[in-house]
Amino acid sequence: MAFCGALALQAFLAGRKVRDPGDNRSSLYLLGLAHSAAGKDWPRKVNTRILHKVGLADCLGERFASGEGIQDALFLSPGMLFQTDEIDGLLQSINRARDARHESIMSTLLTLYSSANSVFPMRRKAGRESPGAIDQPSLVIFGTAIPNHYYEALSERMLTNGFFARMIILECGRRGCGQEPQIRDLPDRVIETASWWSNFRPGTGNLADWHPVPVIVPQSAEARQILAAARVASETEYQRAEAENNAVSTTVWGRLSEQARKLALLYAVSESAQSPRIGRDAAQWAVRFVTHQTRRMLYMASLYVSDADFERRCNHVLAYMKQQQRSGNGEWIPYRDIVRRFRWSRHDHEEVRHALVDQEHIDVNAVATGGRTRLVYRLRGDS
Repeated sequence: MAFCGALALQAFLAGRKVRDPGDNRSSLYLLGLAHSAAGKDWPRKVNTRILHKVGLADCLGERFASGEGIQDALFLSPGMLFQTDEIDGLLQSINRARDARHESIMSTLLTLYSSANSVFPMRRKAGRESPGAIDQPSLVIFGTAIPNHYYEALSERMLTNGFFARMIILECGRRGCGQEPQIRDLPDRVIETASWWSNFRPGTGNLADWHPVPVIVPQSAEARQILAAARVASETEYQRAEAENNAVSTTVWGRLSEQARKLALLYAVSESAQSPRIGRDAAQWAVRFVTHQTRRMLYMASLYVSDADFERRCNHVLAYMKQQQRSGNGEWIPYRDIVRRFRWSRHDHEEVRHALVDQEHIDVNAVATGGRTRLVYRLRGDS
């Protein structure tokens, strides 16, 4: 969670101020997933304290009320950091909404992400001749949610319209033992660096705030080779997914190269704010990180995301069985445990069992005991 918060803060501070040779910008949509009481709130508080300290409190946002509201906020402050808790609630509202308000949020988020290196035209308002425009909008989102709630809130449409592919999702590990709370001041080095970024104005003249000319961060020859190889590898995965008619995978793999270049840029400016250079270490880290996260995102989406209630139930059972096996609870899982975990009707459980057996995802066996016969489930090797 701390890393996710720090990455979001650096992405915001560098927004509209640096770019790589391919004109990729630092704006990111980050999501930190962790269970309750795992510390999701603290990184947001730290970011808020830092930005208040350096005079950028007006650039902070919390929740999205509408797509129009996001546009208006960026029109006043072209660089914004939105820190949104329980972002799964927003996604569920978008899925279930029957009005245009929530739909405009999704449309605006998708368009703004791709407009970071161009101009975003504002919507037309009654009584105004010119709607105005946002020059090089830099929107950084740091969202948090509980893992299963987030994936269940996604729909098939969100997986294929580009929203899921634009997110970098970081999952928190097991909750630690914690430590005694203390009141601590922000480190001087952090404040000094944030203050430097706040005062840095690329460009010339009095239009630097409205039409900045971001500094181009150079790449070493090794970094260019690594990033180019990553692009070729992602294209190979894209073509494989396209041949399999897998729309979700094509969408996510198609964004890998862009995400890697953004992260390599952030690595470089974090390493040296005043004289950044994208070197081998930055490129290698970015490619490994994004490739791992892409595979993890696709795996989790395959377990949880479904538009049909019945398919969702099947995915829940498979996910639970995989979790039990990873926990070392044995190869065969009692049907009794699944019934206790998912309190559906007997008919629903029987339908799920028959479907998973027919799809060859699980094996079912009847074990004789002293009393009644007991059913047990086992995952097949390729499930």
